[in-house]
Amino acid sequence: MFQLTATPASALADEPVHIRVTGLSPLQIVTLTASLKDEKGYVYQSKAFYKANEVGELDLTEAPSIGGDYVGVHPMGLFWSLKPEKVFRRLIKQDVMNSPFYVTLNLYDSVYLQVSTTDQPRASQTVQRWFSGPGIQRVQIREGRVRGALFLPPGEGPFPGIVDLFGGRGGLVEFRASLLATHGFAVLALAYFLYEDLPKTLEEIDLEYFEEAANWLLVHPKIQKPGIGVISVSKGVEIALAMACFMKQVVATICINGPNAIYEFPLRYKDLVITPIPSFMERVQIDVLGAMRFRHYKGDARDELNRKSVLPIEKAQGAILFIVGDGDECLNSREYAEQALDQLRSHGRNNGRMLVYPGAGHLIEPPYTPLCYASPHRFGSGILLWGGDPVAHAAAQEHSWGEIQKFFREHLTQTRSKL
Repeated sequence: MFQLTATPASALADEPVHIRVTGLSPLQIVTLTASLKDEKGYVYQSKAFYKANEVGELDLTEAPSIGGDYVGVHPMGLFWSLKPEKVFRRLIKQDVMNSPFYVTLNLYDSVYLQVSTTDQPRASQTVQRWFSGPGIQRVQIREGRVRGALFLPPGEGPFPGIVDLFGGRGGLVEFRASLLATHGFAVLALAYFLYEDLPKTLEEIDLEYFEEAANWLLVHPKIQKPGIGVISVSKGVEIALAMACFMKQVVATICINGPNAIYEFPLRYKDLVITPIPSFMERVQIDVLGAMRFRHYKGDARDELNRKSVLPIEKAQGAILFIVGDGDECLNSREYAEQALDQLRSHGRNNGRMLVYPGAGHLIEPPYTPLCYASPHRFGSGILLWGGDPVAHAAAQEHSWGEIQKFFREHLTQTRSKL
């Protein structure tokens, strides 16, 4: 009798699932599939073909896939290789507190290149993938101008505090903050446009808004003093680096695939205005899928004419970690990170380092998140190309997630006063 097991059946989205099959014929070829439906009703699917061992068993921690959406030993391949049925969708969890993603695993007893609705699986299992753990508290934040959601771990604290910044999609994105809170951090998922009464479009970066958010977080009774961290991706990196440069309360900054200079919109902070480096629409390339490659679109941050738009990273007092996907098709992220590190070294500073992941794309997210290779532009027509090789990208997400937590623990807890 065929038996498909997936343990744990309910787990955090960043935790691995152990998948096993028993009751097969020796050396039998089978198809394993995974599917989920997101909160908007869009379906994501994956499949892989496996050969049972001599006793008719299959353990995905040891057995290689011989075909399908990936090849080789990848215990979580069915999760990170999920693809949208409707192309160019990005899988994002909206409600991180009240419901999981339900992933259905199915076993078919031969090779099924296409699975139809009339094909009946020989065994099936559904697993729950949660984005917050037991005892996590979500607090809606409307303090002064600040808008967002604060995620607090269970217990009295105090906890290391982090501000979480996403990029040009706008709105409030919570899935990374809720997962980090489950690992012991107090995280403010911060919106800065296209949310509630915030501006509908991003026309300038008002750094004092982010300073207000940082100060609010730091005085919260459950936040560990004396400094906070910032994690950022894409456009959010510009803001995070500016915070690191101009705010002494920011002592640890993570920059995932973003620029070291100001682009598109001016940055304002008190009497300072940093004007953006020009971008050149004629440099946008169209790939074979019709998606737009913006990698070469922005002006050169190393050009002498653009020096005043480069962030003065040498002023940053805290530690900075650059996480770079070498397959990023949206930004030349490695070049930006290397320039920032060169700038630090030229001023005798050694508070920055870089992790480079060959083959990883722009959207490096928590482990087992499916690669989003391209998705629609939020504010116009066209598809944006993010890039990435699925296997390399999955490896980057798994490794960097551990490094992110290690970095924040090192730099946000070492200053804790001893009682």
